[in-house]
Amino acid sequence: MTPWSHTHRPSARTARRVPAAALALAACLTAIPAVAVAAPHTTPKNTGPKHTAPGLDRYYDQRLTWGSCATGPDDTVGKDLDRAGVRCTDVTVPLDYSDPTGRTITVAVSRLGATDTRHRIGAILLNNGGPGGTAVDSPPHIREAMKGVGARYDIIGFDPRFVGRSTPLDCNWPTGMFFRSAGPDRAGFDRQVAFQKSLADKCRATNADVLPHVTTRNTARDMDVIRGALGERRISYLGYSYGTYLGTVYSQMFPGRYDRMVLDGAIDPDEYGPRLMRDGVRENERALAAWASWAAARHDTYRLGRTRAQVLATVDRVSKAAARKPLVLGTGADTFRIDASHIPLLLFMSLADDHDATRAELGGTVSVLSEAAKGRPTTLTPGLVGAFRFILTGEQSQTGSVQTAILCGDRAAPRDPETYWQDIERGRAAHPLFGPMTDNILPCAFWDRPREEPTRVERDAPALIVGATGDPRTTYRGTLELHRKLPGSRLVTLEGANRHGLYGEYGNACVDNRVNRYLATGKLPAKDLTCVK
Repeated sequence: MTPWSHTHRPSARTARRVPAAALALAACLTAIPAVAVAAPHTTPKNTGPKHTAPGLDRYYDQRLTWGSCATGPDDTVGKDLDRAGVRCTDVTVPLDYSDPTGRTITVAVSRLGATDTRHRIGAILLNNGGPGGTAVDSPPHIREAMKGVGARYDIIGFDPRFVGRSTPLDCNWPTGMFFRSAGPDRAGFDRQVAFQKSLADKCRATNADVLPHVTTRNTARDMDVIRGALGERRISYLGYSYGTYLGTVYSQMFPGRYDRMVLDGAIDPDEYGPRLMRDGVRENERALAAWASWAAARHDTYRLGRTRAQVLATVDRVSKAAARKPLVLGTGADTFRIDASHIPLLLFMSLADDHDATRAELGGTVSVLSEAAKGRPTTLTPGLVGAFRFILTGEQSQTGSVQTAILCGDRAAPRDPETYWQDIERGRAAHPLFGPMTDNILPCAFWDRPREEPTRVERDAPALIVGATGDPRTTYRGTLELHRKLPGSRLVTLEGANRHGLYGEYGNACVDNRVNRYLATGKLPAKDLTCVK
């Protein structure tokens, strides 16, 4: 998915700590309608609040038929969901909400029904971030995280429009992610201008009629159709990372139609947009330094240096070597050339989690890069091969295509390449490693302007916000700002963790218990709370 997404893969618990790029390799599944088989019960007729736009009755009142989640004999995720008791369906929505009689698309939805029906609270809708992250496969993991209260909810996963099993969008890119560094000089930046423009051109050539409708506001509208089709007067919501922005947008567009809302790894809505990662450079530098101390204590394993400074010097040596000429890694069909535009991204992808397993993966990555920088042959782990394929091939083109379409469709980016170059040069001295990446030009510079203005937060929303003080993706500053914009919210802070995405993921009992208490009672804490790592 995105470099700043929440990236757990609940359908494969052992995969939840692999690098973000490798996770993205599994993010996009073939969008095939669910097999229609007998469901435990059909969705009741909607009795909830209606919409305000004309012509949408047929979407809100559609009858859903729940069936197998497996789309074929090779769909292991779908088979796992079936075994867990999850049922799947497709919800039909209009491509363009201003033209509800026009073209339609489908949104894939899954449901793990409440087992304690006598004490059922309602339905809770999930979003794992991205933008462009899937959640159809999430209900079993979230049921586990919710502990006893999980049995009282219908847990609803969905793949947002054009994501995963929903109607797809693919620009036929040669990469799964646009994120790159401009490198050390103007020549590298000019190459990036050409590369990013080529990505935008491919999307316009292949999907021009669809791109204007790939937006967060339209996903929020789809969420309300899902609510209506489920027959729920109000729906609860759990969103991570970008999902906190989506939840905030829903709260502003559809007040009164949500119940309990948990926003984990929150984004300041005013800062959300294509250049959001500029806000987190310092947090990522601190996370890299913390990892360097960890690696230094394990020099006998990784051979990167016995002190933090020595490990960081190794990283700098690798970056400079890749700037002189591409590093050659791997053998045979799995041989890859990594240049200065890729090195910061490879580091960045493993900095959103401070568990030992993730730090060990980064240690292995830097060790391999260090050997390649010395001109030595290297052997790549399957995870690293997956990361390289994600970045350097078109195997996961759909992932990057839809992620970028959402970002560019939500908020306009500066169009003059010189704006980006000046930002890079201005910040290079203070942030030489990550600055040329977070300040770099991106496809949105060449995108058509969004049709709608960004959502303004003008209504309070009594949400429970969760954040870590060292979050390297959506910074704690952004979490505090969303809390300020929603004065009726409460904040649960985890101190001392360099981690993005906490509830049900990080293993902090204080955080998990506070969230579950809220989901069980619907009552926010009387005041903000602090947990310790």
